[in-house]
Amino acid sequence: MLTLIGLGPADAGSLSMAARTALRAAPNLFLRTARHPAADDLLAENVAFESFDCLYETEESFEAVYEAIALKVLEKAKIMDTAYAVPGHPLVAEESVKRILARARNQKIPVCIAGSASFIEPALEAIGHSLDEGLLLVDALSLGRISLQPDVPILLYQVYDRAAASEAKLVLMREFPDDWPVTLIRQAGVPGEQSVHEIPLYRLDREDSDHLTVVFVPVLPPEKRRKRLSDLVDVMAHLRAEGGCPWDREQTHKSLRKYLIEECYEAIEAIDDEDPEGLCEELGDVLLQVVFHSQLMSEEGLFTIDDVTRVIVEKLIRRHPHVFGEVSVSGSEEVLKNWEQIKRSEKDTNWRNSVLDGVPSGMPALIRAMEISKKAAKVGFEWEKFEDVVAKLEEETRELHQAIESGKNDDIFDELGDLLFTIVNVARWQNVDAEEALRMMLRRFTSRFNYIEESAARHGRVLTDMSLAEMDTLWTEAKKDLNGRAENKHA
Repeated sequence: MLTLIGLGPADAGSLSMAARTALRAAPNLFLRTARHPAADDLLAENVAFESFDCLYETEESFEAVYEAIALKVLEKAKIMDTAYAVPGHPLVAEESVKRILARARNQKIPVCIAGSASFIEPALEAIGHSLDEGLLLVDALSLGRISLQPDVPILLYQVYDRAAASEAKLVLMREFPDDWPVTLIRQAGVPGEQSVHEIPLYRLDREDSDHLTVVFVPVLPPEKRRKRLSDLVDVMAHLRAEGGCPWDREQTHKSLRKYLIEECYEAIEAIDDEDPEGLCEELGDVLLQVVFHSQLMSEEGLFTIDDVTRVIVEKLIRRHPHVFGEVSVSGSEEVLKNWEQIKRSEKDTNWRNSVLDGVPSGMPALIRAMEISKKAAKVGFEWEKFEDVVAKLEEETRELHQAIESGKNDDIFDELGDLLFTIVNVARWQNVDAEEALRMMLRRFTSRFNYIEESAARHGRVLTDMSLAEMDTLWTEAKKDLNGRAENKHA
């Protein structure tokens, strides 16, 4: 038989009758720690026990301490009746008990629980707080691994020293203002030792803490909370609701299509400009479009933004078995190969009728040309060597010249398309993104042309009054000037 006993939050006066009886009757008693007010009372009553305090010095982590305790307690319980006592209540914030219970069931060891009050009651009593708003009970050591909810009061335990307090402070500051008032509660419920001290959050690691210290973090008012995705969803729903914005209420998927494309290009421009603040804003605009379309579908009862999130999370996990599963890969090429195989397995065997299916027609032409040429090459529709691609480029150039000489617009149109597609294949063979190459060229052209305009304006000239030779001179100056700036920027 294994008896799990709660020592309560303070001295022996906080022990329940069941816990007191179990402690006195235990033939083989272990305490997780003797650093507890009730331990001194047990010694005064000549109640023999052993503690696991030595493990806190020898093990590398708290997890290792709890694991070692669980193994030792269960080993003893297999041989004889054993009692294991912990501060507070055994079922409240006790990792060692959690591990013991999980294994005791599997090992068919009968368990009896003699609880006392946990540390929660005296801590809340010390600050006069009721549970009307609920309570989030969090181990300070695991605070960084949970999603904080600033709309629920938080009670942190395991704030046992300044290092733990410092880590907790940094995590809390992600959601709470630096000066948000928190309450440090020491020795809650211990007569003559209890202290309650309200401090700003930034001072949390400047105060003394010990194993009987907990921190209370009150609810953050809505106006002070950081905005989350759920806030954007709520705002969008309000805009679309009756009494909302007339323009937003008129929109459809088709009317919003152009905005989704525009916002994506503006985000790309912010990336090209290496503008973090601009990128943050533009990504918000892209996200707004995602939420907008999701809201429209939600109103039709088809799906919500949560469904969008669920689908992409499941897809990412499913398509990364080398991260979330046991598949091994040698590099990114094998990752892409596995990705394509998984995509095919997800769909019906007839999901694509052509090798070229799956390339959206709405893509920019250069990007679409690159994707189509890649797909054709994968099944062997490919030149044998790069020299053949160059020969094709020369052939298409000659044919364009011939079409221009003929003066036939249809032929010129067709041959120009052939030449552009061949240039895309040249880029593919050279591992160059044709779309990106053209975009960067246009940025260079724009910068140089702006230089010409600015230079002309400084001299009181307008471009329409300048000769081509004059503009060519300024163009050459622009190349040197802008190239020099680029070199200095990356020096």
